[in-house]
Amino acid sequence: MSDVRTRGQVGDGPLSRAAAFVYTLLVVELLLLLTTLPGLVPLVLLGGDASNLPLVAICLVPVGPAVSAALYALRHQRPDPTDLRPAGLFWRAYRANLPGVLRVWVPTLLWLTVIAVNLANLGAATVPAGWAVPLVLVGVGVTLCGANALVVTSLFTFRTRDVARLALYFLVRTPSVPIGNVVLLAAAAALTAVFSEAVVALLAVVLVWAFLRIGDPMIDKIRKEFIG
Repeated sequence: MSDVRTRGQVGDGPLSRAAAFVYTLLVVELLLLLTTLPGLVPLVLLGGDASNLPLVAICLVPVGPAVSAALYALRHQRPDPTDLRPAGLFWRAYRANLPGVLRVWVPTLLWLTVIAVNLANLGAATVPAGWAVPLVLVGVGVTLCGANALVVTSLFTFRTRDVARLALYFLVRTPSVPIGNVVLLAAAAALTAVFSEAVVALLAVVLVWAFLRIGDPMIDKIRKEFIG
């Protein structure tokens, strides 16, 4: 009886809930760093030359599965401080989501790499500077669609082509999601420019948590409209 009372007391206080939230963030951050380390180390060492863009894309491949697992762990972690399992949720999602995430993440990186290489070589190709505008717009569209697809495939089980359709559909259906993601990407880019990729890596779980919260309207509509 005393165990039940203690369990309820531990789970009811705002301080214990805040501590549980911080603990979850710290665990997920450590796992994010661990699973992205094979790509982050060479990424930090790479120079800013345009010829390194394909290598940058390769270094970013581990980021997709890691972010996917973090999204799942943060979404499904129970608020009860006596039942904290962020590491178990992370690894379960990492293993289960890996094939599906790579099917949307790798093509997204491939498209963005092609666009970035073309933008970097517009002058050498003697292409009018105005062509940069449609290339940038396509790049933004691919990025936002890829972001939606990453959330969908992390939290739901759909066929890859259905994930792509939902990702495109919710670019229009929930405009707050792509707008929020643009702001989040701009913040991450600013941190990288002012400091370095290492700072972004250290704040990765905060960015992922914000990414999840931004996607809430899309997630809720998918649950109501597409999950029977």
